[in-house]
Amino acid sequence: MAQKPKSKPVNLALQGGGSHGAFTWGVLDRILEDGRLEIAGVSGTSAGAMNAVVLADGFTRDGPEGARSALDRFWQRMSDGAKNSPLRRMPIDMLMGNWGLENNPMYHTMNALAHVASPYQLNPMNINPLRDLVEESIDFDMVRKCTAFKLFISATNVESGRVKVFPRKALTADMVMASACLPDLYQAVEIDGVPYWDGGYVGNPSLFPFYDQTDTDDIVVIQINPIERKGAPKTPQEIQNRRNEISFNASLLKELRAIDFVDRLIRQGKLSVDEYHQVRVHIIENQAELKSLGASSKMNVEWEFLTKLRDLGRDTATRWLDENFAAIGERSTVDLREMFQGIGAEHQGG
Repeated sequence: MAQKPKSKPVNLALQGGGSHGAFTWGVLDRILEDGRLEIAGVSGTSAGAMNAVVLADGFTRDGPEGARSALDRFWQRMSDGAKNSPLRRMPIDMLMGNWGLENNPMYHTMNALAHVASPYQLNPMNINPLRDLVEESIDFDMVRKCTAFKLFISATNVESGRVKVFPRKALTADMVMASACLPDLYQAVEIDGVPYWDGGYVGNPSLFPFYDQTDTDDIVVIQINPIERKGAPKTPQEIQNRRNEISFNASLLKELRAIDFVDRLIRQGKLSVDEYHQVRVHIIENQAELKSLGASSKMNVEWEFLTKLRDLGRDTATRWLDENFAAIGERSTVDLREMFQGIGAEHQGG
């Protein structure tokens, strides 16, 4: 019998992306089942933040299997809680196999209202079923007790425009809701008198907390939002979606560019390895499948759709682990210079 390879520590960076966070659920489920990766730290934003705290809750209770069960229960409850929601696919979408809500009148009504009235006017009582789900599904005492790995949740400080990273020891439901607070849909979440919005604007997810807080220099980004999308968007929904994708990816690209810059200076001998680390970057993604789903599908929480995304995440993680496990601890599996080559060319041409 072949000896099982020794596990390797990694930091996990979990992007936000609405119901597409079920893809991340699948990736986490496979990583926990596989056992070759040891989680040293987790940074999450929005849906990534929810996956992160559910992971911590379950892991504290019963290790990897407890985390897998907790993630399954959370997403099942997410779907069950929306069974009577008017935001569902129309019969024609089901017939055509379309997972988006573009043909749902309520979806377009909500989009239109968001341009003429704020959540403070449309929802003065600040009713938020998602918050109820988070409070009912997650034991934050267990999250705060989690010592198996470091945990960081990011939100955007509305007043300063800066990222706020909430550490595990202080985490509350308010902080997770702040990380997932889309300002077109929800009132800002106030914590100690400071209003916060979705962390995706300034850290989707934040990578810098890993640099001096964990014992590994390997960061695995579980990417949901496509960085590149060919062609100009034409419809209002497509324009809004692409604008959000660009905005929510900007902070991640900035941090990856900084990692690449420091790495090159170390290789050139201009920075000391005693003071700076060469961070190894890895990305688990399946943009070929996720790109085609469209923005409105991020609001689709039908169980059939969530499990489809989960299975896609599991399959993607399986292939990634088989192809890249040997590189963990040795080298990056993402060529950051190649990633930014097009950006650099555009800058020079401008």
